[in-house]
Amino acid sequence: MINSEDDSSLSGWSPEHFPPQTGRLAVITGATGGLGYQIALALAQGCADVIVAGRNEARGRAAAALIRSQSPLSLVRFEKLDLANLSSVTDFADRLGAAGRPLDLLVNNAGVMALPQRRLTADGFEMQLGTNYLGHFALTALLLPLLRRSRSPRLVQMSSLAYRAGRIRFDDLQGERSYRPWAAYSQSKLAVLLFVRQLQLESDARGWGLMSTAAHPGYAQTELFANGLGPRSLLTRLSLRVGTLVSQSAAEGAEPALFAATSAAAQPGAFYGPGGPLELTGPPRPARLSGRACDQAVASRLWQVSEQLTGVEWPAD
Repeated sequence: MINSEDDSSLSGWSPEHFPPQTGRLAVITGATGGLGYQIALALAQGCADVIVAGRNEARGRAAAALIRSQSPLSLVRFEKLDLANLSSVTDFADRLGAAGRPLDLLVNNAGVMALPQRRLTADGFEMQLGTNYLGHFALTALLLPLLRRSRSPRLVQMSSLAYRAGRIRFDDLQGERSYRPWAAYSQSKLAVLLFVRQLQLESDARGWGLMSTAAHPGYAQTELFANGLGPRSLLTRLSLRVGTLVSQSAAEGAEPALFAATSAAAQPGAFYGPGGPLELTGPPRPARLSGRACDQAVASRLWQVSEQLTGVEWPAD
């Protein structure tokens, strides 16, 4: 697996000129707005067929219609998916499985951030861990048969710079004893990176043929602050007023994920983010990984715990 900060392989890549995606099927979670919408739009304009996955049906159908209007050569549709409900995850995977079409790209983008009060998913998980990580863990496992039918399947998992403050608290994974909004969010985004790297190891060992990668958007202007902390919170207001000076658009924030999804130079197990100061803005390049994100013992244990919590089973071969 790659943990290099050499960006020479990224030279010449641009979101306007990535390889044609004709004939490829992509699923993007949380694609009704923000980063997910921009990723879905760019892939559709690159001639991929796109499934806009989200929990809000009205927003999802509107987003899919808007993408279709700008991407006449692509098939774009909405499918309902609530990552905070494993029954919804299973139903989504069953619908795609019944259609039987190989899945070439899965972008696990949906997420919630820094919820002020501890909330639970339909399955009793802490909401940020359940939505950002466990729901996607289960979704990836359930869609693996379709991914394996592709000639070159890829997974892109969206993380965040906040992962650096994260720690996997196996003794209080769900924040039952002590819930802190940012600690829970950082833990979920660290879990994402550990999952991506462990998934690549599992794929290599079991012959799944999957390229597992991760990306982060730097500081991109999205609705995460407002949706998590609320539109009137101090951090939300600061992000709107001061953040514009050190941030980039959602379209620019989507570029590292698009590089991971489409570039022949993207590497298995790699992590990409903006290449500017502090990785906040700029064109995509390999992102720095902390020691905690590379802890193999923690990654292996987290995989086992996640299997137990979600009840999913990964194929042995």
